[in-house]
Amino acid sequence: MSKDFRPWKIDEAQLLPPSVQDYVPKDHLSRLIVALVREELDLSAISSSYRGVLGQPPFDPRMMTAVLLHGYASGIYSSRRIARAAVERTDFMMIVAGDPPDFRTISEFRKRHLEALAGLFVQVLKLAEKAGLVKLGHVALDGTKIKANASKHKAMSYERMKKREAELEAEVDRC
Repeated sequence: MSKDFRPWKIDEAQLLPPSVQDYVPKDHLSRLIVALVREELDLSAISSSYRGVLGQPPFDPRMMTAVLLHGYASGIYSSRRIARAAVERTDFMMIVAGDPPDFRTISEFRKRHLEALAGLFVQVLKLAEKAGLVKLGHVALDGTKIKANASKHKAMSYERMKKREAELEAEVDRC
C-alpha cells in the first residue's frame, strides 16, 4: 500500500464541529424566546443592576432571562435541572451558546431579579395576547355537565374572591 492511501475521503470542512443552531428547528420555542428577549422585552430593571466593573463579568442578563423563561415554558423550574438541560439539550445549548451557567448562578440570578422577572411574565402575556396566541379575561364552557362535589358553602362571593386574589399575590411575592 502507498503512503497516500486513505480509506475514506475526508473533506477538511467536515472536520469543523457543526453549530448547535443546526440541531434546533427554525420554529422551535427556544428561538421564539430568544427573539422575545432580544427584541421585545424591556430588561432595563435587570440590566441596570449590572453597572459595576469589579470582579468577573457576569453572564449576559438577556441569556439568563431566556434560559429561565425557556425552562419555565418547558416545565423545568429547578435551577439544577435547568443547568443540566443547558449541557444536555440542544434547545438550551443554543440559548447559552455553549457556555452553560452553574445551577448556583441560575438560582442567584432568579433570587436577585425575582421582582423584575415577575414583571417580565406580565410583558410576555401581553405580547402573547397582542399576537393572538392567548385570550385573557374570559373563560367560557360548552355546557357539558360534570358530576362534582361542590358545596354552596365553598362558593366564592365577589368579596371573598378579592380577598383570595390578595392572598395569592402575597404568596407569589414570597416565592
